[in-house]
Amino acid sequence: MTISFVGAGPGAADLITLRGAQRLAAADIVIWAASLVPEALLDHCRPDVELHDSKTMTHDEVCAVYATNPEAAIVRLHSGDTSIYSAIAEQIDWCRRNDRDIEIVPGVTSMAAAAAAAGCELTVPGVAQTVVMTRLAKHTSASMPPSETLAGAAAAGGTLVLFLSIGHVRAIVTELVDGPAQMALETPVVAAHRVSWPDERILHSTLGDLVTDVETAGFDATTLLLIGPALALAAPPRHSHVYAAAYTTRFRDGAHSGTDG
Repeated sequence: MTISFVGAGPGAADLITLRGAQRLAAADIVIWAASLVPEALLDHCRPDVELHDSKTMTHDEVCAVYATNPEAAIVRLHSGDTSIYSAIAEQIDWCRRNDRDIEIVPGVTSMAAAAAAAGCELTVPGVAQTVVMTRLAKHTSASMPPSETLAGAAAAGGTLVLFLSIGHVRAIVTELVDGPAQMALETPVVAAHRVSWPDERILHSTLGDLVTDVETAGFDATTLLLIGPALALAAPPRHSHVYAAAYTTRFRDGAHSGTDG
């Protein structure tokens, strides 16, 4: 039977994809992390589903469930989207070495959910057309390649999205403001805490105020940071070419000469 790696989405039970909900409904066994995925997601499952909470399990223990249940429909339910910080690569490797069929069902990212909750676009014309997703590694720094640094990520410009880093907010601000990036203290920041969960909180701040605001709010886990001028909620300096009357696309001729929209 196929092992389905399913992205649960950011938290809300109705933000899982239809395909993900279908896989849960058909599952004999579900392995999920209760610390990261709300229990309400399990309402999509059958009453007789066999559940394993991965928050106390090692990689070998998870794979042991796969090994001892070759005929079961198994869902490995990961928070957010399976492609970002999900640790599915090592599980896929196990499946390939053990001739197990897999499928990957993507999920709504916490990045997308945070931007939606904050009421903003991450790629505003004339402001930011690049999004860089990364994290500030401390205790798990061995996972971070030496060539990948926060300063390097910030150097790309655009909008910076930091996962798994809220516990190092002081170091983040120091690196971005005083380090090679030299970002302005006025740079807008959105701190999205437990986005789409019942206790969701969205904090609009700046790099200059971020440490105080985060500490005052008590955000110490499950918080995503969006950083960059696109978060300013100001009127964009220009509109998108796609919908500009003067811009010709393969579906529509421009209303008059010129290419700027």
